[in-house]
Amino acid sequence: MCLCSFAKTKKMATHFKSKGKRSLFDKLFSIEKLSAIGNPIETISQVMDFEIFRSTLEKKLLNTNKKSNADAKPYDVVLMFKIMILQSYYGLSDKQIEYQILNRISFKKILDIETANKIPDEKTVWLFRENITSTGLVEDLFMEFKNHLAPKELIFNEGQLVDASFI
Repeated sequence: MCLCSFAKTKKMATHFKSKGKRSLFDKLFSIEKLSAIGNPIETISQVMDFEIFRSTLEKKLLNTNKKSNADAKPYDVVLMFKIMILQSYYGLSDKQIEYQILNRISFKKILDIETANKIPDEKTVWLFRENITSTGLVEDLFMEFKNHLAPKELIFNEGQLVDASFI
């Protein structure tokens, strides 16, 4: 690239809006804007108390007969169930859900996580799904999840959250 071409490109770029500078409140403003635009999974988080699933998940999945506390601590079972909801809604693979959680502010907000070191990897997501499937929990959990949305006139389908009051 010749110097004259570079100068011409640089001059043309001044005709457009600047990209702006990063501010202290950028993340907050982004989250607020995403909420204002509308996020169906955020709607679910506002009307659903996921803690109702905790006792069932812990009873069926956690090993309470450990001989030692030296093992790595498991991820929160409610967090893992929320990840399954996101994965189902968006039709994501295990690798893609890991990527999207790392990449998307909205996913982190829904999952109530801040940093990358708290995010389960694709193998952990796979193992959780295998465990709730092999224990027969998966159908019961999703049915209970959908049943809790019904009185709020919300229907959950893969890729869709339908306000049933409009149907």
